[in-house]
Amino acid sequence: MNIKREDIRNIAIIAHVDHGKTTLVDELLKQSGVFRENQEITERVMDSNDIERERGITILSKNTAVCYKDTKINIIDTPGHADFGGEVERVLKMVNGVILVVDAFEGVMPQTKFVLMKALALNLPVIVCVNKMDRPEARPDEVIDEVLELFMDLDASDEQLECPFIFTSARTGCATKDLQQPKNDMTDLFDTILDYIPAPQGDPDTGTQVLISTIDYNEYVGRIGVGKVDNGCLKVNQDAVLVNHHEPDMQRKIRISKLYEFDGLNKVEVTEAKIGSIVAISGISDLHIGDTICAPDRPLAIPFQKISEPTLAMNFIVNDSPFAGQEGKYVTSRHIRDRLFRELNTDVSLRVEETDSPDSYKVSGRGELHLSVLIENMRREGYEFAVSKAEVLYHTDENGKKTEPVELAYIDVPDEFTGAVISKLGTRKGSLLNMKSISGGYTRLEFRIPSRGLIGYRGEFLTDTKGNGIINTIFDGYEPYCGDIAYRKLGSLIAFETGESVTYGLFSAQDRGTLFIGPGEKVYSGMVVGSSSRAEDIELNVCKKKHLTNTRSSSADEALTLVPPKILSLEQAIDFIDVDELLEVTPESLRIRKRILDSTLRKRANLKNKE
Repeated sequence: MNIKREDIRNIAIIAHVDHGKTTLVDELLKQSGVFRENQEITERVMDSNDIERERGITILSKNTAVCYKDTKINIIDTPGHADFGGEVERVLKMVNGVILVVDAFEGVMPQTKFVLMKALALNLPVIVCVNKMDRPEARPDEVIDEVLELFMDLDASDEQLECPFIFTSARTGCATKDLQQPKNDMTDLFDTILDYIPAPQGDPDTGTQVLISTIDYNEYVGRIGVGKVDNGCLKVNQDAVLVNHHEPDMQRKIRISKLYEFDGLNKVEVTEAKIGSIVAISGISDLHIGDTICAPDRPLAIPFQKISEPTLAMNFIVNDSPFAGQEGKYVTSRHIRDRLFRELNTDVSLRVEETDSPDSYKVSGRGELHLSVLIENMRREGYEFAVSKAEVLYHTDENGKKTEPVELAYIDVPDEFTGAVISKLGTRKGSLLNMKSISGGYTRLEFRIPSRGLIGYRGEFLTDTKGNGIINTIFDGYEPYCGDIAYRKLGSLIAFETGESVTYGLFSAQDRGTLFIGPGEKVYSGMVVGSSSRAEDIELNVCKKKHLTNTRSSSADEALTLVPPKILSLEQAIDFIDVDELLEVTPESLRIRKRILDSTLRKRANLKNKE
């Protein structure tokens, strides 16, 4: 017999990147009394790791819970970035409704469409939250029309179209149902959640069923599975079996050793959990996303969508440069292998494969951002390694033809830069689908482009638009291979001597292109020290000192003026490297180098490739 559990609501907050999901969760936590009166609260309290805080993006979905009018509201904050879309797909299985957050100025964006499509496919009711109403350029009425158009484009049912709209400013902590009656708190949003989001329901008298939707990992307790109790109840020390919808033959006996529920920002240990509760379970080794914990006498797996396949791959290689081992703590292939396989505990969209070489591992992910976050995390933990250029993963269709991943790119640029962007993406095999003027002197361009065409483009895009353009991309399936793309028009400036860079050597080198290093930096033969102004690579001696003569003093060097070097960030360096180059990553440095360091061997290899 199905019963409703009225004292619980389970919701996910979904949106495009940077539309204010995490700030909204902060306010819901504050106004439900989770924090003490005098407690110091950091902004975006849900973004718990350093990279999330620095970049202002959510990478992993997070669970929290608040209480309002004797009802416990379990809230899941999800990422908005397309590279972490796998996180969104999974957590929607845990909830009974979603809050779709839309920026009151930007309106509907590509990821808004992606996350809403996933929610509607699961028949989840949607509360639309038009956020950032405090922005002077807010345009709520137009945004409402855009959202309703999107619902219709996605074939929403009549009930789904009847969704409530709430107007909020997460930053100032206000929410109102009616723009004519502004409020100074979030009660309208809380009340709408209780009225519109259905209570979870299930059969308490049948066997236990809990679908694991997220995996957390802790060095001390190992894997922690998070999921919702769909049927029955879950108790500590209960015997159960583990089954999986995609692996019908799997059936493993397990015992529930520890059980937690969420309360504010904490996990609280409980002895049992009933229908509708979102729980965290520890003590089960080798637990995976998509597994169902069942009663032994009723091993029925809950259906679960397969995780989207990765589209990009990079090789992670043991560093063998002349400076190898000088700056990193973990440098061997065993260290790198263990760390990469440990990442699979929490990141289900990632794939790690061993290659023919014991010193190289192929790592595949959902995009450049996905892989660069992993590289940055490893670097901060003390790992030293090298990575190759990102390459797309090709498939073969039923006719034996090669297919490649294609993306939709939505680009907002000031009107004067549209020509530069259209011509640049045209050379990268992009086709323009749509072009329309939006407010503020901006144009929105919609392109369909192979994923290959976007590799290394973001840096150029920022230069072409003087930092004023916004580009968002979303995976759009596989299409037949559309021909070769020239990634980089310019060659590299390469050091041909190991030593320390000096002003004199750099001064004569800077006329040949853009330098990435300043004076006093250690370089080695085969290391890339800049971007050439010509198509071919140029070898330079940046360690060259001026010979002293009787007539000139060495202090004459001080008059030489150097152009400040272009210091590349991790993403820019990943974008810049070509197929015959590697990026050396250490906790202290990022160095670009040629795969073949020796100049003569490199020339031979180039001649062979041309033949």
